[in-house]
Amino acid sequence: MAQITLAGNIIHTIGELPATGSTAPDFVLTQADLQDVQLKNFSGKRKILNIVPSLDTGVCAASAKRFDQEVEKIADTVVLTVSNDLPFAQDRFCKAEGVKSVVTLSQLRDREFGRAYGVEITDGPLAGLTARAIVVLDKDNTVLHTELVPEIKQEPDYEAALAGLT
Repeated sequence: MAQITLAGNIIHTIGELPATGSTAPDFVLTQADLQDVQLKNFSGKRKILNIVPSLDTGVCAASAKRFDQEVEKIADTVVLTVSNDLPFAQDRFCKAEGVKSVVTLSQLRDREFGRAYGVEITDGPLAGLTARAIVVLDKDNTVLHTELVPEIKQEPDYEAALAGLT
């Protein structure tokens, strides 16, 4: 169980992020077209998992937009933004904000992702949502870099995440 804060108030997650050097847990998440995908659907690419509570918040929206800009400059890399938002809401967000390169994924049908990655919030007003975190994977799904953002209202360390790709 990890400890983070929400506006300075302590809240907890269900576990810990996958360890650097380990193989990332597989998942089943739902994309905007309502098709379920797994980690293997992104094989052959490096992956940045941009895990957020909801794209309906300013900080989550900012991270999706920032990674959308960054990933366009990086070959063989995909950004997967994961939240509990419905795929319809994720798609509407991307269209409204001009986000084209980020793949949004929802825990619509399967909530195991938040548990397997240790990011499900277990208490406080956001219980059941995912904490803000970054997990960077190589083409073989080996974990290269992780960050559990300590204060949910702050943005992740983009530079460290991008540097983790190399």
